[in-house]
Amino acid sequence: MSLLREDISFGDRRLVGQEKPKNQVEKILQSGRLSHAYLFTGPDGSGKTAFALAMAEAVNGIDHLSDLQGTAFSKKSSWHKHPDIHLFIPMPSSAGDNERKARLDLLAKDPYEIVDFNLRPSLTDSGTNKNLMAFYSIEYFHSEIRPRTVYKPNEGRRTVVVITGIYTMRKESANAFLKLLEEPSETVLFILTASKSDQLLPTIISRCQQIRLHPLTNDEVANGLVRFDKMSLNNASFLARLSGGNYSLSRFFDVENLQQTRRELINYLRYSYTQDVPALLEVMKDWNGRLNKENQIALCNTLEQFLRDLLVYRETENAELITNADQIDVIRKFCTTMKHARIEDMIMHLQNVKGSLYQNVQFKYIFTVLSLRYFRLMRGEDPIIETTETWKHLPAYTEY
Repeated sequence: MSLLREDISFGDRRLVGQEKPKNQVEKILQSGRLSHAYLFTGPDGSGKTAFALAMAEAVNGIDHLSDLQGTAFSKKSSWHKHPDIHLFIPMPSSAGDNERKARLDLLAKDPYEIVDFNLRPSLTDSGTNKNLMAFYSIEYFHSEIRPRTVYKPNEGRRTVVVITGIYTMRKESANAFLKLLEEPSETVLFILTASKSDQLLPTIISRCQQIRLHPLTNDEVANGLVRFDKMSLNNASFLARLSGGNYSLSRFFDVENLQQTRRELINYLRYSYTQDVPALLEVMKDWNGRLNKENQIALCNTLEQFLRDLLVYRETENAELITNADQIDVIRKFCTTMKHARIEDMIMHLQNVKGSLYQNVQFKYIFTVLSLRYFRLMRGEDPIIETTETWKHLPAYTEY
């Protein structure tokens, strides 16, 4: 079967934003000259898995995630049904085949579904705090991945092996996989994803053609929420501002919860400034019980956006540049009270908080430490405890 047609179109039937990488993939498909390996890199929620699966479908002629506009040749409805497309995700050692199948089934329904074990350790219990480390063990590689690479294409042009989160491969697995890349089969196509290329062995990167995805803009996220998730434009715009460019996560945000939380965050800053311990404990207890992981991340994004508004208004006194325009009176008061606040440092510490949440550190401990740091930073002072002695904050908490 000849390779690809010049008139093929990648389209965007179920892809959000990313016009530049979309055009890049389209040109690759139109050229008829496929590399043996492609690496999609980009931040979480930017659509790496969706793009990888869309490319896999296009290579084998499936008109589903993209819109091939008359150039499709496969009768299969999606990558999930095609015998020549194989998708792998990092797995905890304790998880079995049924767990993997359940998550692949979710991706079959929606390529932007969250199946990461760090963010979603359980599909049935949204409140679970289990810390499951997912990776590619050497056993997983030899029993599941490697056998697929010897298959000849059955219906498609290539046997496509999609490996998401390739950076989680253990050293021995990465070395074994490298041998496949060094001696590529003409019938096998690897499509890999990673949050950052510097997480990978340089020898793996050098053998892949890299396609970079950028953080989605607020307009791209909002458009996706309206178009694919049937949200109102007002709600979509509100969530997009809090998304941090992460479309996948924004779909799990609760609008009413977040609007309530924004008011509570303002109080959290006030209580941190005065170190009103009973009030702080009450707020954090409520958040800890009410917010799941996705909305805890959204809370951090909401606070970060508010802090950025403080920074912008303090420098410009231009209300038109403020995202939280309905809170302009509060913003003015904060800027008057906290003339010397080190807002850039407050944002930096908040970004570290998000990293800890992704690692399943307990929410109440994180925000207790953050409050202690904000108490000093809002006065323009250094935190009492140095970042090199983070263990001193709480005996049971070592993240800071």
